[in-house]
Amino acid sequence: MGSRFNQRDQKRKVNKIYNIAITIVSILIVIVAVTIFLSDDGTETKKATTEPKQIADTDQGKVVDKPAGKEEETDSEKEDAVGDSEATEEEAEDDSKATEEDAEEKAEDGADPEKAGDAELEEVESSGDGNVAATYTSEGWKPVGTEQSGEHTTSFEKGSVDWNEMSKAIASGAGIDEGSMKLWWLQNGGSPNTAIGTVSEGDNPKTFRVYIEWVDGSGWKPVKVEELKTNDKR
Repeated sequence: MGSRFNQRDQKRKVNKIYNIAITIVSILIVIVAVTIFLSDDGTETKKATTEPKQIADTDQGKVVDKPAGKEEETDSEKEDAVGDSEATEEEAEDDSKATEEDAEEKAEDGADPEKAGDAELEEVESSGDGNVAATYTSEGWKPVGTEQSGEHTTSFEKGSVDWNEMSKAIASGAGIDEGSMKLWWLQNGGSPNTAIGTVSEGDNPKTFRVYIEWVDGSGWKPVKVEELKTNDKR
């Protein structure tokens, strides 16, 4: 009886030891499993946290994962380039507008009866001729130059050097291109070195009477222009 009791008692002790060992192993297994799980979760969380930062860094214009030796433009650089391009376009538009305005002003100047060529005209009192609409002079008129030398003799022979130089001076005074000028009349101006020409431009009915005088060594020079109401030499 006592022997059986001892055997049972020993069995209980062994079973108890086994149970304790099993419990300890189970606890260790649980700890290891929890550790592995927490480690994996931490890695995923870190990745999730890093990716938005990388995206944010990229949005802020920072270079991410840039290959060695390769340059990339940041967003700020691109914005600067766009800004420079827009500024250049605006400057080009401003320059174009300025050019157009200058062209318009020049066109208006060409149509202005108080301007002839590059010379500013000053309106003066008329001589009293009823056919004169307006009379002008200019300090900007200069002699047109000459090929002649020695003592000057006025020549009204058409095609002569003096005739051609007189035509040039008359065109200058009237503000008309010599190639499109119609010379209706050319006569002596009352003294050996003066002349008067009546001219118009192309089909334009506006007619001018131009007074010129000879300047020794420099050629003929306009001194007065009368804008006529009608062409009295047609």
